[in-house]
Amino acid sequence: MIITIDGTAGSGKSTAARALAARLGFDYLDTGAMYRAVALAALRARLDLTDQDALSRLLDSLRLEMPPGRVVLASEDVSGLIRTAEVTAASRPIADSPVVRRKLSEMQREITRGRNFVCEGRDQGTIVFPDALCKFYLDADPVERGLRRYREMMDRGEPGSLEDVVKAVKERDARDKARDLAPLLAAKDAVLLDSTGQTCDEVVDRMENHVRSRL
Repeated sequence: MIITIDGTAGSGKSTAARALAARLGFDYLDTGAMYRAVALAALRARLDLTDQDALSRLLDSLRLEMPPGRVVLASEDVSGLIRTAEVTAASRPIADSPVVRRKLSEMQREITRGRNFVCEGRDQGTIVFPDALCKFYLDADPVERGLRRYREMMDRGEPGSLEDVVKAVKERDARDKARDLAPLLAAKDAVLLDSTGQTCDEVVDRMENHVRSRL
């Protein structure tokens, strides 16, 4: 059984997906982390991030594993390294790459084959798993999402201002929704949830109730 959670940056998808998976006894897949891992590999190889042939060759030799709670690239745990500002910036052209999207979509389907998963990302319910039994689209006010991101940055000791982070969130929304390849949008059969002013438990309660009603 596949449950998908798509939505905007900072809406709480990752936290909600992990919590929902734990409640249901499912595995959890952070697909955004997979794109970040490819971005890290491309940076290390000093590739032109828009060179599709070079990215294709990189993907042919890529050793990417997604054990629970970790991201492993060529036997190295890069779970923390993929969250840096440099990798975040590099992940934008990577996410727009047709060859990367095709390859990672295949990997995501292979990882989940025959197992119960909660999959979180931008195109899980629309592109990767269009036949998923339960789909959610999570959003929140951009100012609140920016505040969440800003607090995460402060916890990691990264510099920045709240104003700049909110601006970046709004720009990310516009870019993701206008993207030609796999644009950010809610699947027609997705349950729309707004996490503004809500705790993670409140959001996950609504998700869990819906899933159990479908089961």
